[in-house]
Amino acid sequence: MRLALAILIGIHGLIHLFGFLKAFGWAQFEAISQPVPKPHGVIWLLAFVLFLVALILFLIRHDLWWIIGMAGVVVSQVLIIIYWKDAKFGTIANLLIPAAAIVAYSTVSFRNKVDDESRSMLSQMAPSEEMILTKEMIINLPTAVRSWLMKSGVVGKPMTYNVYLEQDLQMKLQPDQKDWTKAKAQQYFTVDPPAFNWSVKLKMKGVLDVAGRDKFENGKGEMLIKLFSAFPVVDAKGSEKIDQAALQRYLAEIVWFPSAAVSPYIKWEEIDHMSARATLDYMGTSGSGIFHFDKDGNFEKFVAMRYKDAAATEPSEWVVRSTQTQIVNGRSTPGGAEVAWGSGDDEWIWLKLKIDHIEYNVEKSI
Repeated sequence: MRLALAILIGIHGLIHLFGFLKAFGWAQFEAISQPVPKPHGVIWLLAFVLFLVALILFLIRHDLWWIIGMAGVVVSQVLIIIYWKDAKFGTIANLLIPAAAIVAYSTVSFRNKVDDESRSMLSQMAPSEEMILTKEMIINLPTAVRSWLMKSGVVGKPMTYNVYLEQDLQMKLQPDQKDWTKAKAQQYFTVDPPAFNWSVKLKMKGVLDVAGRDKFENGKGEMLIKLFSAFPVVDAKGSEKIDQAALQRYLAEIVWFPSAAVSPYIKWEEIDHMSARATLDYMGTSGSGIFHFDKDGNFEKFVAMRYKDAAATEPSEWVVRSTQTQIVNGRSTPGGAEVAWGSGDDEWIWLKLKIDHIEYNVEKSI
């Protein structure tokens, strides 16, 4: 698609160059049978330059290529109207390029929206001085949770207040989907207040660009998915089921910043020496799940009864499993995971992820 659009812009621009050359008698251009006055030739040259600049910006993936491209389309269409008899078919290109420009604008607009939301979320963090997580701070937690925190290496280190991470994803959006869809995602978390903002880009069926954003903030969940970053496919919010599902996602994902286990918003209940139930209660939304660990204190899986969407009448079993371990800044956390709905014969593993990059307590420019 990118190559086809680049070729279209290039050829369309080149045609305008010939209009300029014909006006000054430097080349014959039989496609236009009418004489081209020199003032018009300058306009033909202007259109060529605009398309050339747009093409260069497009090839280097500059966000604002579409603005120059749209300016070229306007100038081009004026010329086409003047020379309609010979140039009318250029209108087709002048319709295709704006369609691509709309997608480009929507992509930038969607990304700016996510960035603005993330900045706002980070700005609401409670002011705090650097605090070390001590053994005394975890003494009243369940045995399994204490073992996990000790094993993860966060005890004796500064507590985490915010997190930025990047993920490499493989997704199956339907249980019967054969091939995995690849995607890239980035995510911000804050611990106080508990919140996250996650955004993803992927191609459906290899050609359809999809942008998505999932967030939990102020006790509310929200999911937005747009085709070509412009056309809403999913816009889920204002539902207690969505709120709870987003909260449970946040709860599961504290495995990437284990010191959040001592958050005052999380209550722990011991089940046995290898598992414990966590309940997160924040701004009227509450949810829980069970953390399972191995005998050495490594995180194994998180299991919760979670609503798939606002239309679901009953929650379904939702499982997040660690598939590999990573050590970053002395912290041992899952470097990869898989996420499934159901279990046993009914299990649908719909997501596999790998953490490409993670930062703690970093004021990241957005």
